[in-house]
Amino acid sequence: MTIHEKFDAIIIGGGIIGCACAASLAQAGVKVCIIEPGTIGGGTTAAGMGHLVVMDDNPAELALSRYSLELWRRLVTEDVRESNRHEYSQCGTIWVAADDEEMAAAQAKLQILQAHDISCEILNSAQLQQREPQLRAGLAGGLLVHQDALVYPPKSAQILLDLALAHDAIWQRSTVTKLIDRGVKLADGSEMAADHVIVANGIAANQLIGDLPLRHKKGHLLITDRYPQFIRHQLVELGYIKSAHASDGDSVAFNLQPRPTGQVFVGSSRQFDITHKEIDNDILRKMLMQACSYVPALANLKTIRAWTGFRAATPDGLPYIGPHPNRPHVWMATGHEGLGITTSLATAEILKDQICGLPSQIDVAAYWPTRAMNSH
Repeated sequence: MTIHEKFDAIIIGGGIIGCACAASLAQAGVKVCIIEPGTIGGGTTAAGMGHLVVMDDNPAELALSRYSLELWRRLVTEDVRESNRHEYSQCGTIWVAADDEEMAAAQAKLQILQAHDISCEILNSAQLQQREPQLRAGLAGGLLVHQDALVYPPKSAQILLDLALAHDAIWQRSTVTKLIDRGVKLADGSEMAADHVIVANGIAANQLIGDLPLRHKKGHLLITDRYPQFIRHQLVELGYIKSAHASDGDSVAFNLQPRPTGQVFVGSSRQFDITHKEIDNDILRKMLMQACSYVPALANLKTIRAWTGFRAATPDGLPYIGPHPNRPHVWMATGHEGLGITTSLATAEILKDQICGLPSQIDVAAYWPTRAMNSH
């Protein structure tokens, strides 16, 4: 069959990035079609932890994550029902410092975040133990970032899609096999036309776009049975930053998250260029040993499921948000690594502003895909 209807914008990918883009554009009056062959939010979005966390490894990452968290808070606080629907929980993040060197890193992080009006405080060893009694004794302290939060990502993706559909967007259950001039070709051979095509399908963008470097970054996660109040905050080791932004090799880091259900999410791991979904028992064992070294009682909890997912990684750790340098009318919204949930709303706003000719709320130059060409 041939689909003759023409759209202002076609969005490829029904994860949280694509659904956020659809919601933002549709609310702005843009005629949108989102194309997704599977379950909405069923890919990398469903595999993630759902954290909404300010990251400050570089100014561009800080600007994007801070802006997006403001948008998330606006979304869920305008109506208490929205908070419940997203399973939003403002649990805060404690960056745990194991020693004096990491406490110095926590102090430096505090200064950066406070300079950007982000509410946070240093915890000494006793205060850390009081806030999170399950942490092992003798840790140096930590940094508590108050407004970090979490959502249930597949549900949030569906809610954003529903918002787009309420503003006359269309969901086409199809697979895009090729980008064509001002449109896409589908698996059944039909074509769809649009003034703008947004590639928002994560690592699968490699199948459509061959000239922007994207690497698989595999991660393992595990979830426990229900243990309400076992921990209260998202807990992350300060060494996580070194692990998260390593450019090669396998790594694990301590990262625990309290779900509103009472379950505990256990992360995290990173493996480059691994493309199979099978669980690597050695990596999973190392990840759990690292977690138990910080929270010994975790070893006594019953786990119910472990799984893997694939982050889409760019060479410089920043996402591609903006026009493709070599393909007119094609826009990129991928390469978010582990911050796709966090930065989904800001990504959508940036693209909507560019497509609609509006000024962006933050400087967007750092996310422009042209930088990938300039680096070669």
